[in-house]
Amino acid sequence: MTTRALFTPAEVLAATGGVARGTPADASGISIDTRTLAPGDAFFAITGENSDGHAYVERAFASDAAFALVAADRADSLPEGPMVVVPDVLAAMTDLGKAARARSKAGIVAVTGSVGKTTTKEALRVALSAEGPTHASAASYNNHWGVPLSLARMPRDARFGVFEIGMNHPGEITPLVRLVRPQVAIITTVEAAHMEAFSSIEEIADAKAEIFDGLEPGGAAVLNRDNPLFDRLVASAKAKGVERIVSFGADALSDVRLTDVALHPRCSIAVVDVMGTPVTFKIGMPGRHIVQNALAVLAAVRLIGADLALAAVSLAQMRPPPGRGVPLELALAGGTATLLDESYNANPASMRAAIDVLSRAPVGPRGRRIAVLGDMLELGPEGAALHRGLAEALDEAKIDSVFCSGPLMHALWEALPSSRRGGYAVHAAHLESMIAAAIRAGDTLMVKGSNGSRMGPLVKALAERFRVSGDALLEG
Repeated sequence: MTTRALFTPAEVLAATGGVARGTPADASGISIDTRTLAPGDAFFAITGENSDGHAYVERAFASDAAFALVAADRADSLPEGPMVVVPDVLAAMTDLGKAARARSKAGIVAVTGSVGKTTTKEALRVALSAEGPTHASAASYNNHWGVPLSLARMPRDARFGVFEIGMNHPGEITPLVRLVRPQVAIITTVEAAHMEAFSSIEEIADAKAEIFDGLEPGGAAVLNRDNPLFDRLVASAKAKGVERIVSFGADALSDVRLTDVALHPRCSIAVVDVMGTPVTFKIGMPGRHIVQNALAVLAAVRLIGADLALAAVSLAQMRPPPGRGVPLELALAGGTATLLDESYNANPASMRAAIDVLSRAPVGPRGRRIAVLGDMLELGPEGAALHRGLAEALDEAKIDSVFCSGPLMHALWEALPSSRRGGYAVHAAHLESMIAAAIRAGDTLMVKGSNGSRMGPLVKALAERFRVSGDALLEG
């Protein structure tokens, strides 16, 4: 077939078992949000927790959607226009994702882990794009609707595909990875996250190991040898028939081994042995945890058959995704301050990594390093102790001042010495005025917390108040 369409109406009908109304056109893309729908996109009227896509079908038609894919029990109440009518919209999107995967000849990599999924996915996108057309999940589309949507959007001519797979509970990864069917599966690390749904960190490891359930025959698992759960993950992989296991880390036995690293405020430079091949690379993000995940990226590049040298050079182009360390400049009297936006989610491991990055960040004359921390959620009964335990990391990093918000962060607040206490509030929004009164030119602030702690809106409020330079903030 010679067509540039993502899907023709005939292909959509065949994949979903849907029925056409009106005259659906070729779809150049797939959208579930009319605010970002481009002319020629198909609009899928997904019903979510907070919104029903069927309420926006008329807007989709006004935006020149190729067609709207809608549920049969809602179709008769919708305005006239080109439609594909199906029993269930999400199931139809999943079926279309299966069809996209079935026709694709791309090399596919899947990424999961307690920390670093999105950054690793983005690094893979950058590394593989240097060699050929590469499709990757948008944002953090890693759940029961994000993975099917990402698959369905994969172009016919993609040479590589990279998919992020997340989970909050046992059993969530298996159906998603069976859709993706990767040739390479990466587990970045296993840490204490979403502990409310698990009785131990070993159970988290077992849930992450579900990614092996969909690995293609002859595929490879890429695992972090520096993580204490490495042996358990290896055993899980072997039990599920995975024959090739590639390890990465600083451990001397790692297949992809970090031999030297230089950490800088805005980038890192590393020397690595990639299965016997020496590689030196620069990655355009700071932090040892970023370098660690880059090792997994290079392993996957080698395993998927891409050019290792080209991929390594390309990593210098890597930039932080929104909410994951984007530096923002705040205009203050007498100069500027820097805000490191780490507001996209948090757990103890990612919080410690962000504190370490803050400790290395430059400050101006008389400038201070300030941590603004919100609750880390879903940690279960150990939540207060895990928050309190951050005091040691803040001390080791010599952070000058700490602002805390949320009931769980109160445990950390009580553990801090008075000299390090900047301010505390139950709600993140109430920190804005405290921070505004405290910061001065030359300071560097780092803002981080779980999404539910509302640290993202705090970042935006500070940006608006101090006229942030650039527009990177407003992407998230």
